[in-house]
Amino acid sequence: MLKDLILEFKKKFGEFEDIGTYFSPGRVNLIGEHTDYNGGFVFPCALDFGTYAVVRKREDKIFRMYSKNFENLGIIEFSLNDLVYKKEDNWANYPKGVIKTFLDHNLAIKTGFDVLFFGNIPNGAGLSSSASIEVLVAVILKSLFDLDIDMVEMVKYCQLAENKFIGVNSGIMDQFAVGMGKKDRAILLDCNSLNYEYVPVVLNNMSIVIANTNKKRGLADSKYNERRASCEAAVEELNKNGVKIKYLGELTVEEFGKVKHFIKDEEQLKRARHAVRENERTKEAVSVLKAGNIEKFGKLMNESHISLRDDYEVTGIELDSLVEAAWDEEGTIGSRMTGAGFGGCTVSIVKNENIESFIKNVGEKYKVKTGLSASFYVANIGNGAKELKSDIN
Repeated sequence: MLKDLILEFKKKFGEFEDIGTYFSPGRVNLIGEHTDYNGGFVFPCALDFGTYAVVRKREDKIFRMYSKNFENLGIIEFSLNDLVYKKEDNWANYPKGVIKTFLDHNLAIKTGFDVLFFGNIPNGAGLSSSASIEVLVAVILKSLFDLDIDMVEMVKYCQLAENKFIGVNSGIMDQFAVGMGKKDRAILLDCNSLNYEYVPVVLNNMSIVIANTNKKRGLADSKYNERRASCEAAVEELNKNGVKIKYLGELTVEEFGKVKHFIKDEEQLKRARHAVRENERTKEAVSVLKAGNIEKFGKLMNESHISLRDDYEVTGIELDSLVEAAWDEEGTIGSRMTGAGFGGCTVSIVKNENIESFIKNVGEKYKVKTGLSASFYVANIGNGAKELKSDIN
């Protein structure tokens, strides 16, 4: 595929020497949902598909960017001296925001570059195509301009670009998993402190199967804000009654059991219960994976979905239909919704010998139940963003 992308680059930008090639993965969160803003852990991994870039440094201050995923938009051009958000620049605002953020932090970017992007992450599926391109651009900048910056700092700048330049209030999990991913490892990450640990996920003769509901998510932002507000209100109620915590994630399930009676509002109680239990599940997931017990990890995935469905109420008929159909299939180790909810994707671990029938049967049941056609992606756990050492120029 790289050879084809390089040929395409030469067609778009002319015959050049010194072409560099780069890759940045997508990501999926295996367990630990809606825990990040509750002071808990998340457990994402990088995937073995993502975004590719073919790049050549320029002598002037012009950036020319082309994406094979948005061919109708053609080459988008802007200058190092005019790094402002422009609606008409569409997807190119993400790279532009990263470049500006690097400059704002006194990193020396002296010239522009020509770049061709191609991503095989489905857009809008919740697998972090935006974080993938952001971290990809960060790696390109470090490489082209020999910048003295490590990956964790680059991850922080990419999140900042999305928050401040794009205007999307995302957490840091996506960029962190994309930048810091490691093959056959998931990352236990505390999103507040950025303390992290690599945990082996040994999928012998199994793969990750991601299913996209293909449901348009209209209310996700407002519902997300409601859930967050409920959790904050629960913390406030506990504080009033002498339970001095900043986040629900500071409580164990046992501790929560002793103080939950202070939360009188039934909805707040349910939301808090999910936050506490999901955080404990995520920590338990690490223990069982270290012990090589993938079957138990699958059960924790299932429990996570039930909690997100019943206590946090962020699933909906589409996600529930996909997960319940997955649970019925032979070879399914575990299945749950992943991401914010109200549409988006499910993540399942499935034995390789059953993947074909899994996709066929789950897809058919989902279509009957919802009238929608799901998309399926088979993935493995891959490495984070990097330059691809290639001799094909």
